[in-house]
Amino acid sequence: MSDETQGDATAQENTPSMNMVGQYIRDLSFENPGAPGSIMAGGANPAFNVSISVAVKKQTEEVYAVELTLNAKANREQTVLFNVELIYGGVFRLKNVPEATLSQLLMIECPRLIFPFARQVLASVTQQGGFPPLMMEPVDFAAIYRQNMAKLAAQQGATAPAAPDGTGKPN
Repeated sequence: MSDETQGDATAQENTPSMNMVGQYIRDLSFENPGAPGSIMAGGANPAFNVSISVAVKKQTEEVYAVELTLNAKANREQTVLFNVELIYGGVFRLKNVPEATLSQLLMIECPRLIFPFARQVLASVTQQGGFPPLMMEPVDFAAIYRQNMAKLAAQQGATAPAAPDGTGKPN
């Protein structure tokens, strides 16, 4: 092997990469407490409350599970039409990713890749529950990441003891 070929192989081995290994549903719960009456009842358009959160669990040195938790609830006046919770995950292999960009990759790009599949599960379940499919709008995971980082910084700032030297860093 020539030095040039060996250098190319080394560069390829050290190139950052991300691969999706698989996807899964960890938890799926659909409640339709008023069925069948809730399906036949008319009236005002229902009010929807939808929330989303992202969690990361390190599996091995290079493998991470990224899970989206989607909660959706529909009410008409004081009556719950449906309540659905979905925990949808993706398993990702990340190699040679710099530590500085690892959290952004795991909390923004990985959720962005699996969200369309989780959204489809949510739409299908609500439709099979007797309602129109719930189609979530696209999610700005970068904005969620920034909000979470700001909250974390505020919490750390509130709980960190002030340094006597005025630097803000504990001794």
